[in-house]
Amino acid sequence: MTSIAAINNVLPAGQLRRQLVSFGAIGIVSTIAYVGVYALLREAIPPPAANALALVVTAVGNTEANRRLTFSAGRSQGQARDHAAGLLALAVAMAITSISLAALPVVAPHHGRLSEIAILVAANAVATLVRFLLLRLAIERGFELRRRVPSPRDFATLAGPSPKRG
Repeated sequence: MTSIAAINNVLPAGQLRRQLVSFGAIGIVSTIAYVGVYALLREAIPPPAANALALVVTAVGNTEANRRLTFSAGRSQGQARDHAAGLLALAVAMAITSISLAALPVVAPHHGRLSEIAILVAANAVATLVRFLLLRLAIERGFELRRRVPSPRDFATLAGPSPKRG
């Protein structure tokens, strides 16, 4: 059961609020960057390609910013796992935005660029919820695993006192 309510029950008071505010601020900056990249690319290439490139360009920076600022993850510890979750979130965003772009001509056959951008921003907002949950799950689970991984000292303690030599 992964929901905001379930996460809120596990987090210390105020931590979820801080994470949501940070995630939201990073999301706004990332969305502005995405729209800018998309608009520039859209002048030269079709919407699906512009969408894909704009998402890829902004995804890595978004994931790393959220790792460090939203979830307070260290520089390298768990970075590969966290970016793998970011890639999964990118795939979800790509699916949601691609479907939205494909549906737009059916719903609004004579749409303009602003309609394209508006539908993509809305689709990205939905994808952002998925990104938050995926990153939070990956990063927080990583923290839990690091706390649970026994050290060599723990194994020595489990084995009992060392045999006396004599």
